[in-house]
This record gives sequence, C-alpha cells and structure tokens, in this order.
Amino acid sequence: MTLRVCLALISSWALCLSPPIFGRHREVPALASVAPEAAATLPNEKLAAEILGSIQKSGAEVGVAFRTLDGKAEWFSRADDVFHAASTMKVPVMIELFHQVKQGKLKLDDSLTVKNEFHSLVDGSIYTLDAADDSEADLYKAVGQTHTLSQLCELMITVSSNFATNLLIEMENIRATVHALHADGMSVLRGVEDNKAYEKGMNNTTTARGLLILLEAIAKGEAVDADSSRQMVEILARQTFNEAIPAGLPPGTRVAHKTGELPKVHHDAAIVYGPHPFVLVILVRGMAESKDSAALMADIARRIYQSGE
Repeated sequence: MTLRVCLALISSWALCLSPPIFGRHREVPALASVAPEAAATLPNEKLAAEILGSIQKSGAEVGVAFRTLDGKAEWFSRADDVFHAASTMKVPVMIELFHQVKQGKLKLDDSLTVKNEFHSLVDGSIYTLDAADDSEADLYKAVGQTHTLSQLCELMITVSSNFATNLLIEMENIRATVHALHADGMSVLRGVEDNKAYEKGMNNTTTARGLLILLEAIAKGEAVDADSSRQMVEILARQTFNEAIPAGLPPGTRVAHKTGELPKVHHDAAIVYGPHPFVLVILVRGMAESKDSAALMADIARRIYQSGE
C-alpha cells in the first residue's frame, strides 16, 4: 500500500468521525482532487494521523492545504470545504489593486478621499462602518482627508482594517482576477460589514485550496508580475496578528500571511520561509475561543514545519 493511499484512508476515517458540516457546504474528502501521480505527500503517515487526531479532538471543522514551493510535498484535508472567508478575502483585494496598477489604471501613490459611506450588495442602500467593530480606528479620524492607495493597502493587510478594505474593494474585476489565477475557491461578493447581505447569506467565502493557490502565486512571483508579488510578500510579512501559524514556528521565521476572524471562525493563510519554504492555509470553524483555535493552528504549523527540518 503506498503512502498516498494510506494518507487518504486515514483522512477518510477522520472525516467519518468529524462533526457534520453545515448543509450548504459540500464535503470533499482529503486528497480527493490529487491525482495518483502527483507530488509526494507529508513525510510520514504518523504525521498525518497526528494532525487529523488534533483536529478531531478539537471538535472543530478544519480545512488544511499545504504545499512546499518546490512542489515536492503537499497535503490536503477538507481543502475544498467552503468557509466564510472573514478577512482572508483581503488577499485578492490586494492582488487586484496591484493588477490595476500594472495595467496603468491606478498608481499606488494615487490619493483616495476617506469616506464612510458604502452601498449594500442587496439593494444599494447606504451603510457605514463603526470603529468599535474594526481592528483599526485611526482611519475613522481621517474622514474627509485623503490616503494613498498604498497606505490603505497596508492598513487592510497588516492591521486588517475593514474601513480600508471597503474603500479599496470598489475596484472592479476582483473575481475575474481570482478566476484567472485558477483560485475559484475564493469568492469575493461584497464589502465588509454589509449586514443586509450577511442576513441573506450573501457572504465572501473561501476554501483552503483557493487561498493556497493565491498565496502560491504571490510566493512564486506569478500574481500580476514578479515585482508586484515581491511587494505583496513584503506587505503580508508586516502582518501584526501572529497568534496562529507564526506562533508554532521557530522564533525569527519569516512568515508572510493574512488572518481572518469572526465569531467561531478563525483562519490563517501563510507563506512560510523556512529551510523548505511552503504555503500553509488553515481554516477553522466552530471553536468559541480564538485562543483555542490559534493554538490548534500553531500546533499544525509546528508539526508540519518540524517534519521538513
């Protein structure tokens, strides 16, 4: 029996024991889309079993996508399950910004007036954001002033500003750009805090595989172009929320990543520059305490990193 078959059997066993996912989410067994002749999986069966055991013990629904940048190792578990994207949807917004800069439609030093007024996807009605519900408050003090697109992008990624995101997300073609990168698991429908759309189930969603594809393109210099990808890596590396994947890595390890968090939803999607650089995406749903979901993600990251040392 090959290692890949063993891993698939272990993954399928774990899925049978795991709690049912929400009815609107399609369950896809781990490794289901990986062809038999694809790259090698995790170094050993024990590692896969340990990771799946930790996930099972947590009681959460977890999607994992892992692949080294050289393509020699990869592993997927529930990587095509659909999750609320939370703030991970800001990654494709950043990619589209750089795409439009490349096209000459925008410049990073272009200025945009800060205006707290947005239109609902449902009916076009106006809604505003509240600083109390955002992870960054200073931008709210700048209403009526101007910020450059570069400054807004920095706030959107490094401190996960919802306000900055909504100012940028009015750019067209985000979904087309995601599709062009073959990352259709990520779906960006609307801005942040559009409560009318939320109540109707019109949400931004993602899969672990979709996010992996986007970050892999950035890491390999293939998202827009090499220079744009390099700039995006630098922005992602300045992320200030580091309690999940980075917490499981040796101190000083360079990580370019984006987190996302909502009640009982906690994600981290990262490019990890270790001895064998890799992309790791972990999506978690169903854990009440973010410290617990962060600890789970850190544990998975630690196991995978150590397996490649």
